[in-house]
Amino acid sequence: VGIRLPTVEVRFDHLTIEADCYIGSRALPSLPNAARNIFESILGMVGIKLAKTTNLTILKDASGVIKPSRMTLLLGPPSSGKTTLLLALAGKLDPSLRVKGEVTYNGYRLNEFVPKKTSAYISQNDVHVGEMTVKETLDFSARCQGIGTRYDLLSELARRERDAGIFPEADVDLFMKATAMEGVESSLFTDYTLKLLGLDICKDIIVGDEMQRGISGGQKKRVTTGEMIVGPTKTLFMDEISTGLDSSTTYQIVKCLQQIVHLTEATILMSLLQPAPETFDLFDDIILLSEGQIVYQGPRQHVVEFFESCGFRCPERKGTADFLQEVTSKKDQEQYWADRSKPYRYITVTEFANKFKRFDVGMRLENELSVPFDKSRGHRAALAFKKYSVSKMELLKACWDKEWLLIKRNSFIYVFKTVQIIIVAIISSTVFLRTELHTRNEQDAAIYVGALIFGMIINMFNGFSELSLMISRLPVFYKQRDLLFHPVWTFTLPTFLLRVPISILESTVWMIVTYYTMGFAPEASRFFKTFLLVFLVQQMAAGIFRLIAGICRTMIIANTGGALTLL
Repeated sequence: VGIRLPTVEVRFDHLTIEADCYIGSRALPSLPNAARNIFESILGMVGIKLAKTTNLTILKDASGVIKPSRMTLLLGPPSSGKTTLLLALAGKLDPSLRVKGEVTYNGYRLNEFVPKKTSAYISQNDVHVGEMTVKETLDFSARCQGIGTRYDLLSELARRERDAGIFPEADVDLFMKATAMEGVESSLFTDYTLKLLGLDICKDIIVGDEMQRGISGGQKKRVTTGEMIVGPTKTLFMDEISTGLDSSTTYQIVKCLQQIVHLTEATILMSLLQPAPETFDLFDDIILLSEGQIVYQGPRQHVVEFFESCGFRCPERKGTADFLQEVTSKKDQEQYWADRSKPYRYITVTEFANKFKRFDVGMRLENELSVPFDKSRGHRAALAFKKYSVSKMELLKACWDKEWLLIKRNSFIYVFKTVQIIIVAIISSTVFLRTELHTRNEQDAAIYVGALIFGMIINMFNGFSELSLMISRLPVFYKQRDLLFHPVWTFTLPTFLLRVPISILESTVWMIVTYYTMGFAPEASRFFKTFLLVFLVQQMAAGIFRLIAGICRTMIIANTGGALTLL
């Protein structure tokens, strides 16, 4: 019925990124250098600069376009600037970097919409909650990202079909309506994504981590990809997602993504280090990056032709991707020199870049970039203008359900803590056992003070487990926060509130076992005041250990900080 799907065209024009870096021994990550960095950063706030730094150009005058419905491969040797380019296009560059040039989505600059919500940067590291299953991970991602424009598109589709007298197939109509439902705990679109990525065979298996056996490495890569494509985001920047995978698994993942790009008109730029020939052939466009400069960007079919025009030929025994990685390298370039009748001369990256501008593909690209993107051609629904596409209450409910699920999965910890506090309470009762009916002297008062201090220390120590639990959750939290899955308070509020009943149970156990056994005042008001005190001590301990985990972020430093807190 003529409905046009929302698409995103990403352009970057004369993009130059520079950074200040230390040189020599000053760049080493030693303790004296770290202390000097802190001191010099403080002086830098008042305009005093003592550090000697040098200018490092990461990207130099890079221009190009990433088109929808075309798979684009980003190639380049290590340290060529691939990750920086991907981060720049996703709007996630470090603020300390100096950026010249501009990046646009459908003609809109990055400050005119929310790029972190419109696009997604997928790192080569797989960061997931190990206790959650594959399906639960994707369901949570789908709930946080929402349905985007699916409901609006479905309404428009139904209206046009009704006007045209078209009656859709029942199965297709049911699928479209099911995928456009918002606020459901488990979406049909999640099941479709699991099937598409080949994860349906392991959907009920936990993801796993270093200490828990879960799914395989290749399946984790697919989960990382599935987390993003299960939502409405259709612009993906993927950084070396094949790290640690065999060529067969990489091919299967890229094949799935190729189908998604061609069927949904998505925009994907993916960097791979050394793709196999069959994987390389799945891409439509190639961007070759070397020493921070774009050597080639255009259709895959013309890349070999360009280098042949420069005097270099890819041997039949060599894969095209490997040839492209090595032809700009000073130590590997000579072996690809085609005309043996002429003496070989090293062609620099800058010369390659200048020759590409005179190549027919380069001239077409330059002409295309010279004409600004017509904003009227772009679908406004393709860009996100709000940080969160789901209501705050729905996000809170999703985080609440996730936190409750993790508490149930880690129930052994809380049962063990309760048993531990029962045992310690019994031992404490025997140590401070009441032996006299009336206590009116200083010696007895010292015993009661000792009992109170001991109880406070034990209940403080009982919250120490929150430190390791929080540190294990931080990487996933930072990732989901940066992807704008949910605001910070929707994560912290359920974490605090769902621990309150557990703390009440532990405080009750401690009070029942120790209070009257130690001979404290028998009045009910005194009992409940002491109960409130123990409960607040437990809440304070849990909160302070979560704070230490958030500040220290590593287990070694956090354990040191936690031990100092107990003192």
